[in-house]
Amino acid sequence: MHEQIKKFLSYLPNTVSLLISFVYLSFEVITMSLLKTSLERPTIYIDPKKCMGCRSCEIACAVEHSMSKTLFGAIFEKPTPKPRLKVVVADFFNVPLRCQHCEDAPCIKVCPTGAIKKSEEGFVILNANKCIGCLMCVMACPFGHPKYEPEYKVVLKCDSCIERAREGREPACVEACPTKALRFGTLEEILDEIRKERAEELISGLKVPGIVYMKPVVEEKKKEERISPMDVYTAYLEVKWY
Repeated sequence: MHEQIKKFLSYLPNTVSLLISFVYLSFEVITMSLLKTSLERPTIYIDPKKCMGCRSCEIACAVEHSMSKTLFGAIFEKPTPKPRLKVVVADFFNVPLRCQHCEDAPCIKVCPTGAIKKSEEGFVILNANKCIGCLMCVMACPFGHPKYEPEYKVVLKCDSCIERAREGREPACVEACPTKALRFGTLEEILDEIRKERAEELISGLKVPGIVYMKPVVEEKKKEERISPMDVYTAYLEVKWY
């Protein structure tokens, strides 16, 4: 019996090592898969520095979720169309707050009726017809986004204008933003846009030298006629700024 136990214990370190390696590799594969999905999935980039607190995004969101889909018609609708995002105006900055559309959304887990689900596009969508107004999602959300509306008697949340996205259009809030504080696209596309803008800002602020040196012009000569590099005259272009 003791020999069997010793034999088992001798195999244990290798078994544990293999198990740890398997768990680590599985975690790495899952993490990379989630990261790839996040990079490829369209998202909204919010730049508080560009937000001027005009609330155009709130108005556009309310109109988009109205029955008439027009500003004039939405004014007279009952219940009053509500925006699914909110612009917070602070002392030093403004920022539009909206649903984060989490990869592992806690609101989906706690909803007792299955009213909240993730779409094929990766957006967290709420079906108002299934919502019973229990506020479980409101309490579970760490970002405080889902909001109960007494007029509707259900919870309302951002759906990233999924119908517009399926038509290849930007969300209403992004389209309405006059300063590009809101952008829509994959993370790679958005970062490319930002890099280009930053590069343009940097170049426009540089003091470019007034002299531009061109490639030296040297006549081809026979080996015996060649001179040392120190004696070669070069041609250059002088640019003056007026």
